[in-house]
Amino acid sequence: MSFLADLRWRGLLHQTTDDTGLEAWLEAEPRTVYAGFDPTADSLHVGSLLGLLVLRRFQQAGHKPIALVGGATGMIGDPSGKSHERNLLSQEDLERNVAGLAEQMRQFLDFDAGGAILVNNLDWTGSWSYLEFLRDVGKNFSVNVMLAKDSVKSRLGQPGAATTGDGMSYTEFSYMLLQAYDFVHLHQHYGCQLQAGGSDQWGNITAGIDLGRRMHGAPLYGLTWPLLTKSDGTKMGKTEHGAIWLDPQRTSPYQFFQYWINTDDADVGGCLRMLTELEPAEIEDLDAARAENPGQRTSQRRLATELTRLVHGAEGLAVAQQATEIFFGAEIADLDDTQLGQIFADVPSQQLPRGRLLDGSLTIVDALVQVGLAKSKGDARRTVQQGGAYVNNRRVAAIDTVLSPQHLASTSTMVLRSGKKKYALLQFAS
Repeated sequence: MSFLADLRWRGLLHQTTDDTGLEAWLEAEPRTVYAGFDPTADSLHVGSLLGLLVLRRFQQAGHKPIALVGGATGMIGDPSGKSHERNLLSQEDLERNVAGLAEQMRQFLDFDAGGAILVNNLDWTGSWSYLEFLRDVGKNFSVNVMLAKDSVKSRLGQPGAATTGDGMSYTEFSYMLLQAYDFVHLHQHYGCQLQAGGSDQWGNITAGIDLGRRMHGAPLYGLTWPLLTKSDGTKMGKTEHGAIWLDPQRTSPYQFFQYWINTDDADVGGCLRMLTELEPAEIEDLDAARAENPGQRTSQRRLATELTRLVHGAEGLAVAQQATEIFFGAEIADLDDTQLGQIFADVPSQQLPRGRLLDGSLTIVDALVQVGLAKSKGDARRTVQQGGAYVNNRRVAAIDTVLSPQHLASTSTMVLRSGKKKYALLQFAS
């Protein structure tokens, strides 16, 4: 398959400005392509990952990607796909977010020998005066054309928008001009002729193409990928606890791994195509195996493994797999307090003075009652006698077992279990 045909097979091609011409143009020689990422947080999330991986595919195919961090556009906030205006970030927050995103991008793109380029649009817009912007850029835009863009129409068409002021501010309305000029600047200084983005960026991309034609007669292209959604239409990468982030401090490797392990059968095939670098033949084999025996969840395990390795490396994957095995009864060892807290974030926990481990006063029976795994001491004794009491997934056989520092799974945490899946944590403070 050609590069564009592979994108199409993977479901990564939503729209292009010239299907036939773009394919031949990409095959003719290495090209420069850019995609932008606004620094709304100090980490990218799963939705942003799709864009990074598209740039990565371009680089692997021999093209030169430009990753743009929007230090300028981030000051405004993209109205595309939003029903309300974003809160404006402070300069300090923006600078921190820009630095965080730039560091993460280096995990996915080769900015050294591979020739990828990292830019910040504040570098070429920060020195503009308002009058310069209006004269040099604004005069090339038709307000009628801007009003026809979906990102604008949807906001202006909200009930009462004209009278309540809830439609769209002039600041947001100007966002399109800034992003359009990014494309022109990158064409002039880096020879970039292709902008890629999510399907909600179509209006901004075509505005940039039109601006490049008006200002310099430049032949520019655009393509979009579909937004990452589930089969029910909701956004992928969202949980009841919030977004799935690429930063391990926000979403641990274990939580990241578990998110993909729990992918629905209706969604996992699309995720394998769009988010992994597996060959089509292997993906089709996984599709066939899933249809024949969905209970094995082979596709989900493959997806979770590939994405966790890509985002968190071999070490992060090993920790995530070890944590998963713990829930299937593997003994708990070589984990720290933070990792245990992330793995068992949703189980009950209690804190006791560390002295209880030193004075011989804490028995397994007391501990089970303390964390709520037994209603009474009698209930706890029965649990132990019936072989259902565990410390760090090791069975405790004697009801008079006294817990000591040797029973800790980490510096200050002990993992208790009753039966097959009822867990709780005991944490010991100095």
